[in-house]
Amino acid sequence: MPTPYESARLNLTLFDMRREAELRKARHWFITEFHPETSEQYFTTLTSDKNAWMRMVMGYWDMAASMVVHGAIDQSMFIAAHGEIIGAFAKVHPFLGDVRARMGPMVLAHMEQVVMAIPDAEGEMARRRARLKAMWEARQAANK
Repeated sequence: MPTPYESARLNLTLFDMRREAELRKARHWFITEFHPETSEQYFTTLTSDKNAWMRMVMGYWDMAASMVVHGAIDQSMFIAAHGEIIGAFAKVHPFLGDVRARMGPMVLAHMEQVVMAIPDAEGEMARRRARLKAMWEARQAANK
Protein backbone atom coordinates (compact mmCIF):
# COMPACT_ATOMS: atom_id res chain seq x y z
CA MET A 1 0.00 0.00 0.00
CA PRO A 2 1.47 3.36 -0.98
CA THR A 3 1.90 6.04 1.60
CA PRO A 4 -0.32 9.12 1.26
CA TYR A 5 2.76 11.05 0.15
CA GLU A 6 3.58 8.51 -2.57
CA SER A 7 -0.01 8.54 -3.82
CA ALA A 8 -0.02 12.32 -3.83
CA ARG A 9 3.24 12.50 -5.81
CA LEU A 10 1.98 10.07 -8.45
CA ASN A 11 -1.37 11.88 -8.66
CA LEU A 12 0.49 15.15 -9.25
CA THR A 13 2.61 13.49 -11.93
CA LEU A 14 -0.54 12.23 -13.64
CA PHE A 15 -2.03 15.71 -13.41
CA ASP A 16 1.08 17.20 -15.03
CA MET A 17 0.81 14.65 -17.85
CA ARG A 18 -2.82 15.72 -18.43
CA ARG A 19 -1.62 19.25 -19.17
CA GLU A 20 0.34 18.20 -22.26
CA ALA A 21 -1.16 20.22 -25.12
CA GLU A 22 -2.25 17.40 -27.44
CA LEU A 23 -3.63 15.26 -24.62
CA ARG A 24 -5.54 18.29 -23.34
CA LYS A 25 -7.14 18.79 -26.79
CA ALA A 26 -7.93 15.07 -27.03
CA ARG A 27 -9.51 15.01 -23.57
CA HIS A 28 -11.56 18.11 -24.34
CA TRP A 29 -12.89 16.55 -27.54
CA PHE A 30 -13.58 13.21 -25.85
CA ILE A 31 -15.50 14.68 -22.92
CA THR A 32 -17.33 17.49 -24.70
CA GLU A 33 -17.95 16.22 -28.25
CA PHE A 34 -17.70 12.43 -28.35
CA HIS A 35 -21.06 10.89 -27.43
CA PRO A 36 -21.30 7.42 -28.97
CA GLU A 37 -24.62 5.69 -28.55
CA THR A 38 -23.58 2.42 -30.18
CA SER A 39 -20.45 0.37 -30.51
CA GLU A 40 -20.53 1.09 -34.24
CA GLN A 41 -20.20 4.81 -33.55
CA TYR A 42 -17.24 4.01 -31.31
CA PHE A 43 -15.58 1.88 -34.00
CA THR A 44 -16.31 4.43 -36.71
CA THR A 45 -14.42 7.00 -34.65
CA LEU A 46 -11.45 4.62 -34.48
CA THR A 47 -11.23 4.81 -38.28
CA SER A 48 -11.66 8.59 -38.42
CA ASP A 49 -9.30 11.52 -38.00
CA LYS A 50 -10.03 11.32 -34.24
CA ASN A 51 -8.40 7.87 -33.93
CA ALA A 52 -5.22 9.20 -32.32
CA TRP A 53 -7.15 11.32 -29.84
CA MET A 54 -9.39 8.43 -28.82
CA ARG A 55 -6.42 6.12 -28.31
CA MET A 56 -4.59 8.87 -26.43
CA VAL A 57 -7.46 9.47 -24.01
CA MET A 58 -8.37 5.85 -23.41
CA GLY A 59 -4.72 4.82 -23.18
CA TYR A 60 -3.94 7.60 -20.70
CA TRP A 61 -6.83 6.73 -18.40
CA ASP A 62 -6.23 2.98 -18.55
CA MET A 63 -2.54 3.52 -17.79
CA ALA A 64 -3.40 5.82 -14.88
CA ALA A 65 -5.94 3.32 -13.56
CA SER A 66 -3.34 0.55 -13.79
CA MET A 67 -1.33 2.39 -11.14
CA VAL A 68 -4.32 2.14 -8.83
CA VAL A 69 -5.00 -1.51 -9.68
CA HIS A 70 -1.40 -2.45 -8.99
CA GLY A 71 -1.27 -0.56 -5.69
CA ALA A 72 0.94 2.40 -6.58
CA ILE A 73 -1.83 4.95 -5.91
CA ASP A 74 -4.55 4.84 -3.28
CA GLN A 75 -7.90 4.38 -5.05
CA SER A 76 -9.92 6.94 -3.08
CA MET A 77 -7.17 9.54 -3.50
CA PHE A 78 -7.04 8.80 -7.22
CA ILE A 79 -10.80 9.19 -7.74
CA ALA A 80 -10.81 12.39 -5.69
CA ALA A 81 -8.14 13.87 -7.96
CA HIS A 82 -9.18 12.40 -11.32
CA GLY A 83 -12.97 12.23 -11.51
CA GLU A 84 -12.77 12.72 -15.27
CA ILE A 85 -12.00 9.01 -15.61
CA ILE A 86 -15.61 8.29 -14.64
CA GLY A 87 -17.01 10.37 -17.50
CA ALA A 88 -14.50 8.91 -19.94
CA PHE A 89 -15.29 5.31 -18.99
CA ALA A 90 -19.03 6.07 -18.93
CA LYS A 91 -18.91 6.81 -22.65
CA VAL A 92 -17.64 3.32 -23.49
CA HIS A 93 -19.18 1.22 -20.74
CA PRO A 94 -22.59 0.59 -22.42
CA PHE A 95 -20.92 -1.35 -25.23
CA LEU A 96 -17.71 -2.51 -23.56
CA GLY A 97 -18.60 -6.10 -24.39
CA ASP A 98 -18.63 -5.32 -28.12
CA VAL A 99 -15.35 -3.41 -27.83
CA ARG A 100 -13.69 -6.33 -26.07
CA ALA A 101 -15.12 -8.85 -28.53
CA ARG A 102 -13.40 -6.98 -31.36
CA MET A 103 -10.29 -5.68 -29.59
CA GLY A 104 -9.48 -8.17 -26.84
CA PRO A 105 -10.73 -9.15 -23.39
CA MET A 106 -8.40 -6.84 -21.45
CA VAL A 107 -9.28 -3.60 -23.25
CA LEU A 108 -9.90 -0.91 -20.61
CA ALA A 109 -9.78 -3.49 -17.83
CA HIS A 110 -7.94 -1.15 -15.45
CA MET A 111 -10.41 1.67 -16.03
CA GLU A 112 -13.27 -0.71 -15.46
CA GLN A 113 -11.84 -2.02 -12.20
CA VAL A 114 -11.26 1.48 -10.80
CA VAL A 115 -14.53 3.06 -11.93
CA MET A 116 -16.76 0.13 -11.07
CA ALA A 117 -15.41 0.19 -7.50
CA ILE A 118 -16.95 3.59 -6.76
CA PRO A 119 -20.31 3.64 -4.94
CA ASP A 120 -23.26 3.46 -7.36
CA ALA A 121 -20.91 3.29 -10.35
CA GLU A 122 -23.68 2.45 -12.84
CA GLY A 123 -25.86 5.33 -11.66
CA GLU A 124 -22.96 7.77 -11.57
CA MET A 125 -21.93 6.87 -15.12
CA ALA A 126 -25.51 7.24 -16.38
CA ARG A 127 -25.78 10.67 -14.78
CA ARG A 128 -22.47 11.79 -16.26
CA ARG A 129 -23.35 10.53 -19.74
CA ALA A 130 -26.64 12.42 -19.60
CA ARG A 131 -25.09 15.60 -18.21
CA LEU A 132 -22.21 15.67 -20.71
CA LYS A 133 -24.52 15.04 -23.65
CA ALA A 134 -27.00 17.69 -22.47
CA MET A 135 -24.18 20.23 -22.16
CA TRP A 136 -23.01 19.39 -25.68
CA GLU A 137 -26.56 19.67 -27.08
CA ALA A 138 -27.02 23.04 -25.36
CA ARG A 139 -23.77 24.31 -26.94
CA GLN A 140 -24.91 23.04 -30.34
CA ALA A 141 -28.28 24.81 -29.99
CA ALA A 142 -26.60 28.05 -28.87
CA ASN A 143 -24.28 27.99 -31.90
CA LYS A 144 -27.16 27.76 -34.42
